[in-house]
Amino acid sequence: MPTDLEIAQRATMQPITAIADRAGIRQDSLIPYGRYMAKVDPAPYRDQPEKAKLVLVTAITPTPAGEGKTTVSVALADGMRLNGKNAMLALREPSQGPVFGMKGGAAGGGYAQVLPMEQINLHFTGDLHAITAANNLLAAMVDNHIQQGNALGIDPRQVCFRRCMDVNDRQLRSIVSGLGGKANGMPREDGFDITAASEVMATFCMASDLMDLKARLSRILVGRTFTGQAVTCGDLHAEGAMAALLRDALMPNLIQSIGGTPCLMHGGPFANIAHGCNSVIATKLALKLCDYVVTEAGFGADLGAEKFIDIKCRKAGIFPDVVVLVATIRALKHHGGVDKAHLNEENVDAMLAGCGNLWRHLSNIRSVWGANCVIAINRFSSDTPAEIDALKAAVAEKGVPCALCDGWGQGGAGATELARLVADAADGVHSRVPFFTYPDDLDLAHKIEAVARRVYGADGITLSSLAARQLKTLEAEGCGNMPVCIAKTQYSFSDDAAKINAPKGFEVNIRQVRLSAGAGFVVAFAGDIIAMPGLPKAPAALGIDVDENGVISGLF
Repeated sequence: MPTDLEIAQRATMQPITAIADRAGIRQDSLIPYGRYMAKVDPAPYRDQPEKAKLVLVTAITPTPAGEGKTTVSVALADGMRLNGKNAMLALREPSQGPVFGMKGGAAGGGYAQVLPMEQINLHFTGDLHAITAANNLLAAMVDNHIQQGNALGIDPRQVCFRRCMDVNDRQLRSIVSGLGGKANGMPREDGFDITAASEVMATFCMASDLMDLKARLSRILVGRTFTGQAVTCGDLHAEGAMAALLRDALMPNLIQSIGGTPCLMHGGPFANIAHGCNSVIATKLALKLCDYVVTEAGFGADLGAEKFIDIKCRKAGIFPDVVVLVATIRALKHHGGVDKAHLNEENVDAMLAGCGNLWRHLSNIRSVWGANCVIAINRFSSDTPAEIDALKAAVAEKGVPCALCDGWGQGGAGATELARLVADAADGVHSRVPFFTYPDDLDLAHKIEAVARRVYGADGITLSSLAARQLKTLEAEGCGNMPVCIAKTQYSFSDDAAKINAPKGFEVNIRQVRLSAGAGFVVAFAGDIIAMPGLPKAPAALGIDVDENGVISGLF
């Protein structure tokens, strides 16, 4: 059986100009990056109406078995086009952290991939490098300001803006910088986040255009003075240079699926730490170009979909017409208590027991956010007829449309029934009425508690003394109307990765909070989640190589 990379390398790609024509993108707004990738200048489309139906693809709580959310997204869009629908994709860019770490790339899988897979999972068009450079320019300007007389009176002990890089490196989580004498700066505690979890990434993805990006960058909190006053990027006059670094990156990237479906891939914030959605610019551009936009939000619906709706939709003025909830029989068996070594063995009882996780996500989509839902069963070769029939029967009792998706093996042809159900559900929506987990005027602590109770199923939250003080300060400084972005493990509704399925009788422990003023939300760190992952004992990088002909192997 060929690997994802082998399938991608054997695929025949069409010139990006042909994909642009298919998407209705004017050639004078296309900036090619070689033959198969391009940037798209969104400015010529500014006054066009947003006409498309928006389809959000999310999933049950992820497991080591994998759910294949991106694979389903690509197959669904391909299936829609095979059904005669004018559809396109709007996806996130992969981070090199997971590519070289444990999770792998984010270009889909099998015959439901976006191309060119190697470039997408490596440097792509350089967007993440530009974000890294802009982030670290600001960090350098903070320390330089302190070194060059410190006119603003920045307290080195209260600098809160961290450097970043797009590689998992636990060694850089907490460091001391500025060592080596007076000429090398002021020694202080410092640290790195991964680029996908950085505030500049979140700000980039929430911006509506270049001037909005510059204004948002200026609001980034970098530290406080000795008297406790906030110091921002704007106080350092760094936003102009940062925006210059990000100018070209801010234009969405156009690529294609194996099936020839146009895809705007742009921005890549993590969903377990950041808000997990592609850029507002790319989504809104896609909504102007086609009739159906298929987008996704990271990890399970408790993280990705919640943040997509409560943060991105709230701020961008959009709302999904239908939500596709991806489940796999293997993952449901895991939530039912089966260990990874036995997931390929038929076990209907365990699968049905694990459906508690599926039902909680389904309830959130329909009851908390008031959205239409279609369940996609992402098919694996190990799934048995008895398991498929039992799952379909259980879903039917919930009164929700459901279809198998065999995108990995068949591409769009394996998702035409799913595509029909999704299009029918979207077409049945004649006016979008947004429902959010909490109102804007609720205070920050109660917003966090609302997500914990209504979405996670928690009994409440526990705030550390540090988190309580930080929330009080942010409220006093006028940030209380912001949405919250909870950073927690992706492997559980709770903040404990060991609590699988649909746990009850727990509280969510908030360790600290961090203002993301540029993006316009407050990040609450739950449990032991951190913003710089580490590499596993056997990182994926060990299996990645390139031969004398430049052919890459080992990407997955």
